[in-house]
Amino acid sequence: MATLVIVESEHKAKIIQGFLGTGYEVRATVGHVRDLPKTLLGVDIQNRFQPHYVDIAGKSQLIRSLRESAAAADCVLLATDPDREGEAISWHLATMLGTDLTDRNRVTFNEITKSGVQQGMSNPRAIDMDLVNAQQARRVLDRIVGYQISPYLWKKIRKGLSAGRVQSATAALVVEREQEIRNFKVEEYWTVDAQLSTTKAGKQFPAKLVTKNGSKVKIRNQEAADAMLAELRNAEYRIAKVKRGTRKVNPAPPFTTSTLQQEASRRLGFETRLTMRLAQELYEGVNVEGIGAVGLITYLRTDSLRISDEARKEGNAYIAAAYGKEYLPEKARYYKSRAGAQDAHEAIRPTMPNLTPDQVKNSLTRDQYKLYRLVWERFIASLMQTAIHDTCQADIQAGDYTFHASGYSVKFDGYTVLYTEGKDEEDEENAPLPVLEEGMVLTLRDLAGNQHFTQPPSRYTEATLVKAMEESGIGRPSTYSPTIGTILSREYIEREGKLLKPTALGEITTQVMKENFPEIVDVKFTAHMEEQLDEVENGNNDWVDTMDTFYKGFAKTLAAAEKNIGEERVKVPDVESDEVCEMCGRKMVIKTGRYGKFLACPGYPTCKNTKRIVVRTGGVCPKCGGDILSKKSRNNRKFYGCSNYPKCDFVSWSEPSNEVCPQCGKTLFKQKGKNAKLFCQTEGCGFSKAPTRKSRKKNEE
Repeated sequence: MATLVIVESEHKAKIIQGFLGTGYEVRATVGHVRDLPKTLLGVDIQNRFQPHYVDIAGKSQLIRSLRESAAAADCVLLATDPDREGEAISWHLATMLGTDLTDRNRVTFNEITKSGVQQGMSNPRAIDMDLVNAQQARRVLDRIVGYQISPYLWKKIRKGLSAGRVQSATAALVVEREQEIRNFKVEEYWTVDAQLSTTKAGKQFPAKLVTKNGSKVKIRNQEAADAMLAELRNAEYRIAKVKRGTRKVNPAPPFTTSTLQQEASRRLGFETRLTMRLAQELYEGVNVEGIGAVGLITYLRTDSLRISDEARKEGNAYIAAAYGKEYLPEKARYYKSRAGAQDAHEAIRPTMPNLTPDQVKNSLTRDQYKLYRLVWERFIASLMQTAIHDTCQADIQAGDYTFHASGYSVKFDGYTVLYTEGKDEEDEENAPLPVLEEGMVLTLRDLAGNQHFTQPPSRYTEATLVKAMEESGIGRPSTYSPTIGTILSREYIEREGKLLKPTALGEITTQVMKENFPEIVDVKFTAHMEEQLDEVENGNNDWVDTMDTFYKGFAKTLAAAEKNIGEERVKVPDVESDEVCEMCGRKMVIKTGRYGKFLACPGYPTCKNTKRIVVRTGGVCPKCGGDILSKKSRNNRKFYGCSNYPKCDFVSWSEPSNEVCPQCGKTLFKQKGKNAKLFCQTEGCGFSKAPTRKSRKKNEE
């Protein structure tokens, strides 16, 4: 009989079946097959935290079928994903199928290519019980925290709320950032900026006032700025010092899970869950024209920066052929993973470095292509030569005052010919300076005092929140995206454009957690627990002993909360809207119900008026002249429709602009992408044009 190979994904099963051919039957579990019960704690705390696993609802037939296939097979190989979750699924399968846990029947694939699958199949091993126990410890710990704290939140705030070891600490990060912003004291300050040139008609360059008589200038108000401007307008501007140098800029390392999520958010505007879904698809494999079904990137859940010698060799060969040998460093560059990183997998890289994004573009969806291009460019650039800049810094004397100007020019572009890393905040770019020499007298072209205000810390984006989670040690690569998804779906935080802000519910829940369960929302405590769980994975800690140590302190916290939390509920303040109740004249408030948010009159029960939330875009329907509303589809995708639906069936995925068509007077819509334009959707009109500068900028954002 055939060898039975069990993987997690049906799509991956088909591709691997093609690589292995006859003699093998490849089946899929479609995720976990067993878990803790949904409606019970499922953990016997008094009996060494023994978990009680049950078959996942709806998988009985699949489990029965797998047992039949395993009984008929000569050999069973467990090939679930190469991480803790995958190891646990293999362990559950081995237990259910009755295979010996000491058998060398566990195989892993770092990449879904023919060579990657063959390599995995040729290196079977026994199930790694340290990995299994690390997953069990996390699952049991999260179940205990969630099931034993959540009832206190129901009692104190409202039913249906949940707490979690990682989610509560992550929500606290967002809440604390919002409190920092509120408590920030804005201070006014001024700068004095000059535009100079070497000749009256020469190219201007900027210079900033930095010192007066050798002391740093601090300008607090306009009066002080005006006094300085009066002294500087008639001063002679002479170059006192010129410093030239060379700056070397090294490429960023290949992606880890965290950095991929961050860069995809910054560069592509992808939410972390979209990034992970696309990465999973690229890992599991796509049908590439001329090649067949193959995985395009290596395993996506990793915090290692290691790459294989074979991948480095292939990448270097591509660089030499495409750009020339001068774009390869003399000595190969190796990146050091952060302290505590797990080195079981390589960094995220293309499985075939010589397969360019353009070669696979027609075989991928638009978003798959964008992410593959990002992974490919980052990996290739990480192998390339350092960029070299010629730098110039000049001190310019104007009486008692000194201005500073700096700039650079590119001497050798190196890796930047292909890729530059995105930034959360844009760095000030220094334009190249003209040739400057000490003693040279400059021409003042413009001089101005500019008012500024100190800025509070920015709200988190998904990219910066993932970065904060990684730096704080909260969670691990596989948990960043689902954690953010959980606190969004629980409405502890919400999106405001690309920014994340806490809701009133999130702030009150965090406050209650801090008062009663401070360790659970404490970042340092959460990070320490992660380290202890990693020690289980490394075989240095027993998972039951780790749980016992945690629970001794946790039980005391629960007992204290039982005494202190009280019966009085904390009211979550309603968010007031601009909509006025037509029945009683009060301003309606936003409520959350079973089917999402809606408007309700705060006069309930005297006034029971409710209505759905309508988001008006300001656009006019090209069919009937009604208002165009912003709506969301079942899969949460935004679209635009007429307010007169169902009488008018106009819908559009394109956003209405604030401009009107010069031919018919109807609203113009925005087409996004490389060929962005404004176009009219009125039947028979056909007008279109390039977006105005303001519209284009908004479109790009």
